Order: sequence, then C-alpha cells, then structure tokens
Amino acid sequence: MISHPISIGLFGLGTVGQGFYHVIQQAINAHADIRRICVRNIAKKRDVEVNPAILTDNMEDIFNDPEVNLIVEVVDDAEASYRIVTTALRRGLPVVSGSKAMIARHLPELIDLQQKYGGALLYDASACGSIPVIRNLEEYYDNDLLLEVKGILNGSSNYILSRVFDHGEDYSLALRKAQEAGFAESDPTFDISGMDSLFKLVIITLHAIGVYVAPERVLTLGITNIGDADIRYAREKGVKIKLVAQVVKLSDGKFTLFVMPEFVVPSRYIYSVDNEYNGVVIRGECYDRQFMFGKGAGGSPTASSLLSDVMARHHGYRYEYKKMNYIDRPEFTTDVTLKVYIRYCETDIPSLIPIERIHERYSSESGLNYIIADVNMTRLIAHRQILDRPDVFTVNFPQFFLDRDD
Repeated sequence: MISHPISIGLFGLGTVGQGFYHVIQQAINAHADIRRICVRNIAKKRDVEVNPAILTDNMEDIFNDPEVNLIVEVVDDAEASYRIVTTALRRGLPVVSGSKAMIARHLPELIDLQQKYGGALLYDASACGSIPVIRNLEEYYDNDLLLEVKGILNGSSNYILSRVFDHGEDYSLALRKAQEAGFAESDPTFDISGMDSLFKLVIITLHAIGVYVAPERVLTLGITNIGDADIRYAREKGVKIKLVAQVVKLSDGKFTLFVMPEFVVPSRYIYSVDNEYNGVVIRGECYDRQFMFGKGAGGSPTASSLLSDVMARHHGYRYEYKKMNYIDRPEFTTDVTLKVYIRYCETDIPSLIPIERIHERYSSESGLNYIIADVNMTRLIAHRQILDRPDVFTVNFPQFFLDRDD
C-alpha cells in the first residue's frame, strides 16, 4: 500500500492526460498530487493550466525523483509506453496505464516483470473507458462458469454507426462529426479498422479465460469499407450494424475470439448502446447475462478509470492472474464456422474464399453483389487481404447462445 499522499509521475498530457490532471484536482479524498509531468513538447499550449516547473521532457527526471511513488502513463506512442512501463516495473514502482496496444502486445512479459520485481501494473482504463470490466472479470467471474464476454469496446466507431442508423446520416458525414466531437482522430484507422477493439479484447480475454492470445492470431474486421448498400440491407431487415468484439467458450476445452461488424437485432442489449458509449455483456453458466454500460470515448471517462486504478493501488490492489494458474484452461481455436454476409463488387468472393455453404446470393446489373454463407474462421483469417479490399465488406450473423436469449 502506498503511504499518503500519493505522489504521481505522469507521462503524457494529451486529451486523456489533461482529463486525468483535471480529475485529480477535483478528487479531494484521493489525497493525490501530480508531482512531475513528462511531455514531448514543454512549450505546447494546452487546455489546462499547469505549473511549468513540474514539466519535463526527460523521463529520468520522474524516475529519479524519490518523492514519486506511482507512475501514470497515458502517452500515445506504444514504444514509449513500453519503455516507461517496463522501466517502472523493473524499479519496483507501481504503474497505471491506459495504453491498450502496448499492453495487448506485451502482456506475458509485463506479468513476468510484476512477479520478478514485485511491482504492480493496473490497466482497467485500457479496456472500456469508464467501465471497470477487467477488475470485475479478475475478481468475480470464475473461468469454469464464464461462457462469453461480448460487446462494443470502441466508442468512436460506435458513435459513427449511431449517427448512421439512428440519425440517417451517411458514413462520411458521421465520421467527420466523430472527428469534430473529439471521439475520432484525424486518422481514424485505429478505431474503424477494429484494431482498438482487438487490443481491448486480447486484454479482456486473459482476465476472462486465463489465456493470452497474440493479437495477430485473431480475426479482426472493421467498418472501414461499410457502404450504402450494407446500411440499406440492415435497415430493410430491421437491424443495426455494430462493431462487436467477443470471446466465447465453445466447450470446456476450446474457446475463440474475434472482432467483426455484426447484425444486431433490437432484443439484444447492445442494440441500444449508442453514441460514444461502450456496452459489455458477460454471460455465465449459472448467472445467464450481466450487462455493463458506460462512456467509452473521450478524455474524462478514461481519466475517471485511471483515477479508480490509482485509488485501487493506493489500497494495495493488484491483479493476481489467478485463472492463468488453472490446470484445465481451454485452448484457443479458429476452427469455427461463422455465418457471414459478404458484399463485393469487382472481387469475386465465391471463387476466392473457400465456402462451406451459401444460404443466399444476390447479384445486380450495377455490379453490386453479396452472399450470405457459412465460412470457417481459419479460412477468413487466411484470406484477410481479400476481405480488406475496398469493394468488400463483411458482417457477422450472431450464432452463439441464441437459445438463451429468448
């Protein structure tokens, strides 16, 4: 447990860093102060007033300060994040991080460093904005009973799709509004490609199942290529398209995970998760479905989660990774058949991707085509480059646990 007061060394003062700085000023009962802040550009104008004396562009100024007893890291550079977090852990300093890409790629090493040097790394802020999903999975949901974690993990893409389906806007206008509102970057690729959701899902999976799956092994398809025809098809069927991430236990011995756009019907919880919000459904053998909902984009929601991690560490909390020590952990597999909608124009999908069964096929004189088909996930991964072509868009039909959703 950290003694009072908490003296924070903060790395990063962008949108999230400024949000955290603001939250700390308001959190009187936290008894925490930000002692030093490391930034790339000290002279940069920011929206918060910070004493220039605590700013530095040298990370060693923070690590060599004997008064700093906790590191908070919210930089937007994965390599810099890795250096900061590993340096802190090797020095036995507790760290709070929101860098989901870095954490997802280096989780096994980061866990080893915590065990070797006695430090602690908390990162609830990396997964679902303001939703405390990691701590809940770590402490409450037993691996043997947990069947599925599924939800909307990216507030930016959800905001865009909400503007499309709830407000009738076209995709390009919705994307521009997301950027203007600060929910999407000038380069939105990380969000709309599904990569942000993927990194969050990898982290969630380790705490849900106890198994680490490297991001490059996971089927990940985003909403970059969504078109008017896909939106029209969904509207005609009375459903919405949402970018959904899920990890599913297929049996006691197997599980899978993937990120894909999905046709969501009105009766599902995540159908009504709109704008920049995230929503996570946790399904178990005995407790059926439990739903967590909260803001997933913007500086303040993430900052509130960072503060929660800071206070948890102040009280001595650390992840124990208990499920990683279970004897009978399930194995990851991609040998799963998915039912998918694939829209295409020039790319002749039926001749390029091995298909198990075609349920429906449509072709138009304008060259707009789609199929609804059963395809093995391993095949989809192997042909990912084809699915990423500009004229191709893929949507998943949900199939797991449908008999339990009535």
